[in-house]
Amino acid sequence: MSRQQIDRREFVRESALAVTGAAAAGVLGTQSSNAAWTSNEIRNYNPKMHYRHLGKTGLTISEVSLGGHWRNRGGGGVWGNFADGQVPDDVAKNRTEVVSACIDAGMNYLDITTASECLSYGAALKGRREKMYIGADDHLICPRNPTNRNVDMQIRNVEQCLRNLGTDYLDIWRVQACQAGGHPLDEVAVWVEAFQKLHKAGKARHFGISTHCRPWIQGAIEAFPDVEMVIFPCTAKTKEKGKPVTEENVVEGKMLDGWSSDTTKSIFQTVREKNVGLVTIKPFVGGFLFERRPKFPVVGAGSEEEDDLVRLTLQCILTNDAITATVPGLTTVHEVENAVRASYDRALGMTSRQQEWLAGVTDERWQQLPKEYRWLRDWEVV
Repeated sequence: MSRQQIDRREFVRESALAVTGAAAAGVLGTQSSNAAWTSNEIRNYNPKMHYRHLGKTGLTISEVSLGGHWRNRGGGGVWGNFADGQVPDDVAKNRTEVVSACIDAGMNYLDITTASECLSYGAALKGRREKMYIGADDHLICPRNPTNRNVDMQIRNVEQCLRNLGTDYLDIWRVQACQAGGHPLDEVAVWVEAFQKLHKAGKARHFGISTHCRPWIQGAIEAFPDVEMVIFPCTAKTKEKGKPVTEENVVEGKMLDGWSSDTTKSIFQTVREKNVGLVTIKPFVGGFLFERRPKFPVVGAGSEEEDDLVRLTLQCILTNDAITATVPGLTTVHEVENAVRASYDRALGMTSRQQEWLAGVTDERWQQLPKEYRWLRDWEVV
């Protein structure tokens, strides 16, 4: 289904006529009511934004928060390190403007996974660190590399994040597991030991894990009560239901039996039962949800179609009350202002026409995924 198959004026008219309660029953998450909260109880509170509890961390974060990736000069994310550890002027300017817009909008969580992101956001947050909770890890030192799978290297991992950010603590050390999971129990125990030492030293307050593999992270949640929050992909295609291992599911089929967990039970059910916070990534399928992937720097406003697609996708994801927040990567101030509307206007719900259009566009792009992103299909029914 193309965008042109739905009359633009009718689509906009339906958007304007959506009223509170008309479609809110399936949209309002039980975690997200602002009624009992005040500006003194929530960091960087904005009454337009909705906030949710991040599981057993005790933190309350904005349901639309900021992902660390953004589009760089090549059209992809920013990886690795900058030359001489210096943030380029145009990058510093862009990140400062975007972070300022996020703070103004009521966002209060920032999710970071690379050294260059730590440097960039450290510069952007200078003098206003208290406005944002920071979850971070360094992909160059994280345990995805077998040589890093020891306590000393993981302590170094966090300490390097702190140096690059220019801060003395992380709110969350969100360690990056291998995308396909597979770490045995004793390796995860190493991360927990490293966290306990970091926590005692005041360098990391909470512990989380990110991965792209559902059965493995589900098993880790069940095995380690120290896991306070997790991070994994969720798109508008993601549905809550148990899914057994099949021959067609390559990633799950390769998992060790001991880490397969109960695949008949939804992972969303598991995070609820264990009171584990959940931050979701890849809402826009690595950028492939859109017809074009513009390069940095991006100026001006986005197209109306892309703005609608962003906002409705985020709203769709947030209908699941097991999810604490979704963290899109945002490149411009306009993208921030559009993304937060997914929370601001969420009580209005989506009309049937909007739901039909979103499903059609998402299905169309889903079928066109490049080979390197087809693993996201493992996250359709979880």
